Amino acid sequence: MSDNTSYDSFFALHHGLPRQGPGSDATTRRLLALCGQLPERPRVLDLGCGPGRSALLLAAAAGAEVTAVDLHEPFLAELRESAAARGLDGSIRTLRADMGALPFPDGSFDLVWAESSVFVLGFDRALAEWRRLLAPGGTLVLTECLWTSEEPAAEARAFWDEHYPLRSLAANTAAAVEAGYHVLGTLLQPENDWDEYYGPLGAHADAADLTRPGMAEAVAGARAEIALRRAHGSDFGYAGFVLRPADPRWRTRQETAEDVPAVRPLVAAAFGSEAEADLVDALRRDPGAWLPGLSYVAEAPDGSVAAHALITRCRVDGAPAAALAPVSVAPAHQRTGAGQAVVRAVLDAARLSGEPLVLVLGHPEYYPRFGFVRASEYGIRPGFEVPEEAMMALVLDGSVPVPSGTIAYPAAFGV
Repeated sequence: MSDNTSYDSFFALHHGLPRQGPGSDATTRRLLALCGQLPERPRVLDLGCGPGRSALLLAAAAGAEVTAVDLHEPFLAELRESAAARGLDGSIRTLRADMGALPFPDGSFDLVWAESSVFVLGFDRALAEWRRLLAPGGTLVLTECLWTSEEPAAEARAFWDEHYPLRSLAANTAAAVEAGYHVLGTLLQPENDWDEYYGPLGAHADAADLTRPGMAEAVAGARAEIALRRAHGSDFGYAGFVLRPADPRWRTRQETAEDVPAVRPLVAAAFGSEAEADLVDALRRDPGAWLPGLSYVAEAPDGSVAAHALITRCRVDGAPAAALAPVSVAPAHQRTGAGQAVVRAVLDAARLSGEPLVLVLGHPEYYPRFGFVRASEYGIRPGFEVPEEAMMALVLDGSVPVPSGTIAYPAAFGV
């Protein structure tokens, strides 16, 4: 059987499916929400768009100008027809192109989107090659199949090792940070996202004309994949990653022993008193509070410390959580992005170290840009009176139950 026959039969089997991979409108909306504030009419590049379910939603929900790219022209034709039927043909343009050789200038898009398609290039290559497409402040959203079990079954391991070797959520998150991105959020997709793909695909397989050249093999492949999911669905899944390139103006890194003498005067200058500097010193001395690797600095161009952010241990009704405090920026570097850079960096470090929940008591107009929401939404409250909107929480690992109750801070906080 020729490659063309295999190709034709595969796409004949998949033609007319609402999706070409696990997903749902609900997941697309949740990933879009993790992006934070977008321009009024964002420029969106939907890569491997298939029949365009995501492109249609992004155009309608975000008011986006969407460029939808796929190599399979019938998918693009289907998208154009759907866009016209919904009155979105002025918001969506299609382009038949290779995701690995895109013809767009650098900085062309506010949002680059790839649901169920990054496997064509591979996760690491996509991170490297698609970054240039983002305008300053732009966001990359992609979904990737990964291991959800530390000990996947041999059958599942053999299948994926042959077709597309998988990594864990933590390994892909670390790869994104290593590639120069901040992680705005991750989302393990629910089981019904698989049903939305495999349900229609199974129906197509049942109705397929097996006398057509190559169709029997295409159907067998689809059924084997569906059967693997039914048997070993707890071993692997799809997850969404919402990523933003780090601000190139600021080098962020873990604090070193050599930084400590510079951090104290920076904190004191930022807050206009020694109290916060004394707090940092007291937290350093408390082994029950100090979390190694979660004291971060941002360097100014001359190598001096421009900003500092600290995460230490706290508890919510006995369950471990983490507290972001204090965040300090040298007066000369305030309102330059140094504070945002160091906060995003220390949150990435907390995510990679396995911290599931970070709490912050801070300005309600500043911290939501990092994904924080009111802690009261999770039933979390401080043990002292503060405005409800100022006590905020950020869930870093949605697979871990979020504790509710009263926050217990280290003794150094004096509360």
